[in-house]
Amino acid sequence: MRKGSRERAIRVLLADDEAMIRAGVRAILAAGKGIEVVAEAADGREAVTLAQAHRPDVALLDIRMPRLDGLAAGEEIARTVPDTAVAMLTTFSEDAYVSRALGGGATGFLLKSGDPHELIAGVRAVAEGAAFLSPKVARHVIEGFGARRMDRGAAARSRVEALTPREREVLGLVGAGLSNPEIAARLHLVEGTVKAYVSAVLERLGVKNRVLAAIVAYEADLVPRD
Repeated sequence: MRKGSRERAIRVLLADDEAMIRAGVRAILAAGKGIEVVAEAADGREAVTLAQAHRPDVALLDIRMPRLDGLAAGEEIARTVPDTAVAMLTTFSEDAYVSRALGGGATGFLLKSGDPHELIAGVRAVAEGAAFLSPKVARHVIEGFGARRMDRGAAARSRVEALTPREREVLGLVGAGLSNPEIAARLHLVEGTVKAYVSAVLERLGVKNRVLAAIVAYEADLVPRD
């Protein structure tokens, strides 16, 4: 799915130490067309093992789990199974959790208390290579960065000066939450070219994932307002 194919279901690994939570999330995802839970884990270590075995499109991880928490499991999955998108599913939205999850390679952060449609949309978004934050989390993050935006804005603008005009344009669309196929359609490019641009942007900015790149785009005022 992350390469733009829509011919098969999005394959999801679901990890939560509570069986009833897993059953509820599985039922919600089953209601979304084209999503299939291919493996379930009750702890973080099992989640890593199953991710390496099944190589799902998305690993949906609870944060607080035994043996290995979801944050550490997400970092390990991002490192060893790079084609699997990592999304955190939790009741917690504190800064420390959000910052570590995003810094560790997660591209999604969803709240268990969120709308079921939000969960389905989030899984689809990260499977397509986009970033997705629960609206409550997004507001929390933006407000936190917004409080320091004047100081950070100058630094961000300095960082993006190293990018070509097309790379800045791609970065702005990443900041707007568009997936690679959506960026390709917007800029009339093939998806492979967009993927190359995104990889180059991440490398030049020195960030690990699209969410962190989106924050730079926001701070540098590159995100389109239309």
